[in-house]
Amino acid sequence: MQILRTTSDNFDFQNLVKKLDAYLALMDGEDHAFYDQFNKIDALKNCIVIFKDDKAVACGAIKPINENSMEVKRMFTLPEYRGNGFAVIILEELEKWAKESEYEKTVLETGKLQLEAVALYKKCGYEIIPNYGQYIGVENSICFEKSL
Repeated sequence: MQILRTTSDNFDFQNLVKKLDAYLALMDGEDHAFYDQFNKIDALKNCIVIFKDDKAVACGAIKPINENSMEVKRMFTLPEYRGNGFAVIILEELEKWAKESEYEKTVLETGKLQLEAVALYKKCGYEIIPNYGQYIGVENSICFEKSL
């Protein structure tokens, strides 16, 4: 396994995000266009790609949301590689990167119906918080934070 720190210009990161977007279009249904507007990757400077046997299998990113917090974005593992701990590894690496960059916490949003994601974030020490920013009042959203 190899962990690569990169930017959103990375070809492998972009390909994984395309697969993530196709998956989310199915999961979110009619709400996909709303969420999609907040998931652009054209300027992400802190992206992680995990390779297994030279194949890009998982990704994630963080971006500054305010002076104290980085937002976790674009978490995805190819379906055939799920259950191998890659998402935990990505989260840990993103948290480490945020801490190295002198941020105090990470925050994130996911869909309430994405039960695997909700379970992952709880398992990794994230606590539910009131919805923030563009997610305030969005019933399908659930927001989390973790102090670093």
